[in-house]
Amino acid sequence: MSAPSDAPADAAALAAEFRARLTQLEDELARVVVGQRDVVRQALVAILAGGHVLLEGVPGLGKTLLCRSFAQALDLTFRRIQFTPDLMPADILGTLVVTEDASGRKGFQFQEGPIFGNLVLADEVNRATPKTQSALLEAMQEHMVTTAGERRALPDPFFVLATQNPIEMEGTYPLPEAQLDRFLFKVDVPPQGVDSLVEILRRTTGAEVPAPQKTIDAATLRRFRALVREVPCAEAVLRYAATLVRATHPDAPEAPERVKRFVRYGASPRGAQAIVLGAKVTALLAGRAHVDPDDVAQVALPALRHRVLLNFEGEAEGVKVDEVVREVIQGTPKVTKEVARHL
Repeated sequence: MSAPSDAPADAAALAAEFRARLTQLEDELARVVVGQRDVVRQALVAILAGGHVLLEGVPGLGKTLLCRSFAQALDLTFRRIQFTPDLMPADILGTLVVTEDASGRKGFQFQEGPIFGNLVLADEVNRATPKTQSALLEAMQEHMVTTAGERRALPDPFFVLATQNPIEMEGTYPLPEAQLDRFLFKVDVPPQGVDSLVEILRRTTGAEVPAPQKTIDAATLRRFRALVREVPCAEAVLRYAATLVRATHPDAPEAPERVKRFVRYGASPRGAQAIVLGAKVTALLAGRAHVDPDDVAQVALPALRHRVLLNFEGEAEGVKVDEVVREVIQGTPKVTKEVARHL
């Protein structure tokens, strides 16, 4: 008879450990990545939700440093792929190579590509051709690669942090809108302020450059990911997330006027899934065992900004997708927190 009463206590202890360990991880990353707390939090939420992240920002803002620091703090195998127009799918996935044993007998052996890592940095992903991009995105979706007619599983955990430069379009191949949907979050990396720049100079131009210490291992990360899936979410909160997504569609009665005027396509069901999973992580990080509507609103922008496509009029008038999504968030009535707690 003791098992049922022990279960809530065990869940509460695991939730408390989740918050403590992840707070420690964020503090550790802050020692290295200066002035990007929101970027670190959004990327961390996506990783814990089991998704991939698209980081967008001009060069030199620390996107690569962030990815490498995550791998070090999580004690994961880190792989970096520099995307270029001449990169081929085999350069990412791996290929068969000819080998010879001691008796001189020749054969083929599979040589793994850099995709076989826990955390893969796809640097400037929009510089590769669509053929190579498709190989990466298939691996992201399936967590498997197919080479020489054989399917091979990728390591667990496996996630991709991809970067792209928004200001240099020459010689690039923008990811198709349907492929962008494979990323759980799109995170914009803003320039640092003066105080942050001074701190960066102080930390990086001295005799010792800070490096993050191992905080969580792969087994703990898998355990925390499983915990995220168990966080309860009330029917009313699920409906709130669904209404947010539905309001991004120009033909929906819930859509605000700017959506009806400037949006061509709204977010897919994957957008709703990204919101709910991100909200569950956010609730745990806040020390709560259930999802509040504020958690949903907090993750809606990174979950939806790359899933809402403007029409010709919107692009011609320079409408910003972020502004449209923020209007959707502000214009969609939230459920009360009392209703959110009722499961």
